[in-house]
Amino acid sequence: MALALSATTLCEAFQITAARQPSHVALRTPGDAVSITWATYADRVRRIAAGLASLGVQRGDTVALMLVNRPEFHLVDTAVLHLGATPFSIYNSSAPEQIAHLFANAGNRIVVTEHAFLPVLRAAITGSSVTRTIVVDGLDSAAGAAMSLQQLESVGSKALSDNNFDFDAAWRAVQPSDLATLIYTSGTTGPPKGVELSHANLLAEVRAVADRIPLSSNGRTVSYLPSAHLADRWVAHYQASIGMGYTVTTIADPATVVTHLPDTRPTMWGGVPRVFEKIKAGLEAKGILDPASLTGPQRAAIVASLGLDECTSLWVGGAPVQDEVVRYFHALGLPLAEILGMSETSCLITANPPDAIKIGSCGTAMRGVELRLDDDGELLVRGPLVMVGYRGEPAKTRDAIDADGWFHSGDIATIDDDGYVSIVGRKKEIIINAAGKNMSPANIEAVLKSAHPLIGQAIVIGDRRPYNVALIVLDPDTSAAFARTHGIADVSTASLARDTIVGDSISAAVDAANERLSRVEQIKRFTVLDVDWQPDSDELTPTMKLKRKPIADKYSHLVEDLYAVAASV
Repeated sequence: MALALSATTLCEAFQITAARQPSHVALRTPGDAVSITWATYADRVRRIAAGLASLGVQRGDTVALMLVNRPEFHLVDTAVLHLGATPFSIYNSSAPEQIAHLFANAGNRIVVTEHAFLPVLRAAITGSSVTRTIVVDGLDSAAGAAMSLQQLESVGSKALSDNNFDFDAAWRAVQPSDLATLIYTSGTTGPPKGVELSHANLLAEVRAVADRIPLSSNGRTVSYLPSAHLADRWVAHYQASIGMGYTVTTIADPATVVTHLPDTRPTMWGGVPRVFEKIKAGLEAKGILDPASLTGPQRAAIVASLGLDECTSLWVGGAPVQDEVVRYFHALGLPLAEILGMSETSCLITANPPDAIKIGSCGTAMRGVELRLDDDGELLVRGPLVMVGYRGEPAKTRDAIDADGWFHSGDIATIDDDGYVSIVGRKKEIIINAAGKNMSPANIEAVLKSAHPLIGQAIVIGDRRPYNVALIVLDPDTSAAFARTHGIADVSTASLARDTIVGDSISAAVDAANERLSRVEQIKRFTVLDVDWQPDSDELTPTMKLKRKPIADKYSHLVEDLYAVAASV
């Protein structure tokens, strides 16, 4: 493990890890439907890299991937790295025009995908630089002129046997400053920007996390978040796999991740707050309201049933999480730790030390990271984790990274005397009401969502207004179960949003949330929407972040109705 962490490129780290444990399983799917050892992983990377080189891919080029979470992502991405080229992923829910924007920015000539995404890609490729499509799940008449991954590997095998490609020379020529990936931001405030991260950036992250969290070699983790988002690339690809030699189980449908945990038994795992809120709600529905009141064996049985009995690193991030959710897992014997990361900082910049977790904070700075607060409270970050820049956008890069190397995160934060960071809210999202009071909508929304499992999404509106109002979206799974429990026949979201029993429960939850909020933060009026918000929609980014301005515009009539009703009361 130590040798891999001392590598100067991800290629070198991969070669060290693969050589150390050739017979160990590197990649698998649930139930071992697919199981790939490190020796096979390394051999296929060699063949895929040679095949791509035969197609003209060379150092400095870009290659796009549009895949669900599957072993082929790791195989192809790692092969591209070994050429000194830059792989990047596309959100699977992207529209053709969104993909076309990425292709124009990245300039890739090759895209690697699967049958399900061929129609949308064909629409996006028109007029782009893409000249070759490679399909990982075989060919049929629908694939058209695409090349299969098997064919690509055959081409690579021939190039290697004919000595037409020197694989070792290719990966050894890769430099720490070469770009290892592009991460396209979620685009909540405009078109996505391409965050350029180098091998040096990502290895600095891998070493910093290994320094902070005790991660044993030969551990296990799960890949279920989109690979277009840095969180999954960090935890399941760079950190756990290439850096630590873990077995990675890929889960194609992220909605099923909790059901697959008993099969995987991860030693390192995490997710956004909603994942843990749902686990907590499920356990509470079974009567487990106070884990601290259970005996040790009872808690151990519950943790084992979740598949988390061997998990030594459990983390939550990506959005505010309520303290009671974290405390619930601590009471179960699962020390859930809050973290803070961004694409522009190679992922984590702070994390709670496992032996000194401070609930309510995102932890302390990672090794090599400098933090300070600007005059307005914005969190500034400096260190080897900070991105190279935004691809093709020097002006935006200069706006983000000042002349002294400080990255301006956009987060308003506090740092206590022990160095623990707490996030107040996004600088551009802070609500300043008509009386000039500042407040974080994200924190208020987190309190609302924690008040009742029926609340799947909530957005608080109150900027330049006399008080706050909220739009609430029901959680489809919880609301359906709630309906059955209460004898409600129609379990559709549209019907339940108008149901009196559901409405009374949401009203009580808002009242309970208001008791935990300051007077200025409290919700005076709300409405329950009769729709479900999906990832990568008008309302949510692919990573479930709220698109605040589009929501405010789309539902402006409802918002104005809320203020009109409140004003007349």
